[in-house]
Amino acid sequence: MAVCFVTLFQWRLNSALLLQENEILFGVKNQILSLVSKLDEVGSFLGNPFFWTLHAREMAKSFLTLFEPELGKKGKEQTVSFIRKLDQVTGVSGDLERIWARYKTWVSEIRGTLREADDYVDDFIIKVRGQTEQDQKESTAEFGSEIENIKSRVSEIMNRRPQLGFSPVIEDFQKLLRSKFDEGTPLVSCMLSYMNLPYDLKLSLLFCCAFRRVYPKTKADLVRVLVAAGLVQEKSGELMEDKAQENLERLVDLGMLEEEVSILNSLSVPSPYYELSLSVMKAEDFFISTANSDYIIPPTARHVSILEAANTITGMNSLPQSLFVSAKDGLSKVSSDCLRNVLHNAKLLRVLNLENTKLKNLPDEIGQLLNLKYLGVTHSRLNELPESISNLRNLQTLDISCSRYEFELSNGVLNLAQLRHLKMNRPMNDGEVRVPQGISRLRNLQTLEGIYAGGGIAEELGIMTQLRSLEVRRVSEDHADELYFSVMKLTRLQNLSLFVERERESYDSSSSLKYGNSILPCLESFSPPPLLQTLELKWRLIEMPLWLGSMENLTTLYMCYSHLSENPTTILQFLPNLKYLQMAEAYKGRRMEKEFFRARGFPKLEYLEISSHNLVEWTEIEEGALPCLKELSIYYCMELMVLPEGLQHVTTLQILNLWNVHEDLIRRLSPNGGPENYKIKHIPLVIYSGHMSHGFWGERPPRVTNL
Repeated sequence: MAVCFVTLFQWRLNSALLLQENEILFGVKNQILSLVSKLDEVGSFLGNPFFWTLHAREMAKSFLTLFEPELGKKGKEQTVSFIRKLDQVTGVSGDLERIWARYKTWVSEIRGTLREADDYVDDFIIKVRGQTEQDQKESTAEFGSEIENIKSRVSEIMNRRPQLGFSPVIEDFQKLLRSKFDEGTPLVSCMLSYMNLPYDLKLSLLFCCAFRRVYPKTKADLVRVLVAAGLVQEKSGELMEDKAQENLERLVDLGMLEEEVSILNSLSVPSPYYELSLSVMKAEDFFISTANSDYIIPPTARHVSILEAANTITGMNSLPQSLFVSAKDGLSKVSSDCLRNVLHNAKLLRVLNLENTKLKNLPDEIGQLLNLKYLGVTHSRLNELPESISNLRNLQTLDISCSRYEFELSNGVLNLAQLRHLKMNRPMNDGEVRVPQGISRLRNLQTLEGIYAGGGIAEELGIMTQLRSLEVRRVSEDHADELYFSVMKLTRLQNLSLFVERERESYDSSSSLKYGNSILPCLESFSPPPLLQTLELKWRLIEMPLWLGSMENLTTLYMCYSHLSENPTTILQFLPNLKYLQMAEAYKGRRMEKEFFRARGFPKLEYLEISSHNLVEWTEIEEGALPCLKELSIYYCMELMVLPEGLQHVTTLQILNLWNVHEDLIRRLSPNGGPENYKIKHIPLVIYSGHMSHGFWGERPPRVTNL
């Protein structure tokens, strides 16, 4: 892990933000690049294969302690054998403990120096903001001198580096890395995979363990955190978000992150990788995760996570760069006062995430966090932000999702020139956020979610061609044409959500739906942007938009309360890349026949959710339909008595969810003599819930830790 700290600091110094956008640093560019060169020397030394074996040996010993009961005799023997092989590769056996102690002492000195240097850079950026030109020149000269001093200190420490006097035979080392213990246990294979993980992916995995389990984090949420935390190298012409997403997808491919097959698209860290990550966090003081609010955070901790905090936020002796706080059921007034003190002392914060705190207001001290790049205050009771928020000129992400119903952003948000993601999502019926006119001045904005587009905002959206994700609430006739015209200009848009303006006083007595007459304004003239991958349409449609059938890049579609008379799958089932489909009260008919799911229909669909208060009969799925379906969820279909014939041919199904369904349906499907069980007996896991019974058939999936 030591090489990670060196690399991250190099990225910081090399970043375009530091060298290209802060003109005051042009005069000390050579000193900065000289320090970067010296750090290359440090990184090369720390990358010696011998040190890898030392780290691997320590991790294998921790692995034995963590999983001794689960390993069994064979697993223990293999792990011990692995430790012996590491000793053989290094060429030493009896002196490793002494060498390891010397190495840790030396690394601690290097790490401490780089932490001080990193803090000095932060302090400098804060200091020069608002200074006169002359004062900036003097501060910059001092900064250049300090950079030279840091380089000298690093050089002096390098001169005292441990003398190895030997090096592993590289062929033996590579052979060991490729070793997979052909007859090894799964746990031992997991340990080897974790050890061989590249440092940037390992850092990303550690951050994935920071969040509590109650509110799952989506891939997009994690991408924003990784970027703000500096775990992605900034390169000219590339979006850091794309690289962060690539890292997460690689972790999914390696089996170290599990992606929930659902509309939420949330991620989870499976065992044993979660336990291994926590062990590394503790050993490195990289991340402290605790549910004990009285725990004293050590001064060396740079990234702190307080999970399921009870009543108070711990006092903090460290100067963290990342702070994650999640509460069980809100924070007390005492906790809010503690938070104010924490923010006053933690001026070097870059990531601050407060979850389920139910805070009614943010303290003004938030505006003192001038290096803050990520601010998340979710599931709160906020209805406004402090004026000091306008001081956060480096802020990249502002996430105030699930706050109070009434919320209006002040003009101060327009000062956040570096803002890339503005998330203000609400539960379906809980309103929107009014943004100030001039929002289009935020030229770096990629995400804008939860806004009301009236009052001239719809026209402004057409200028924001850099947007990739847009969610608009309370779409109505008075601005729908302008909104659709603007959206069609957003050629980079990948995600689009449109919510209709609700008519509370209108109620369709022929429907079980509240707001039954809230109709999404006519979409006939609309043409979706070419790169659109996710589309969310909520509330009634007059008819199915024909252009839906031409969306070749569409992977996710939410159709909620569309209340269509026609069969929506006539258009949808031949979309070539559709993976996730939610039809929640999308079809108001009482019968679904085989034309809904034809042979070769939905060629890539993995998740299908159907809910309908009206559905009485689902007769048939043609054989060959839904060839990739992994999860089928049927919610609130209280009138449905049987599942369709042909479901038994959907052999890829792994999970069937039956939630709020008729008790007769559950009895018919029961493995204990149910006459319809033959349709579902091939499905590994069936989860059911009716008015009188709930439970599951089959085996629960392996334990994972939700983010």
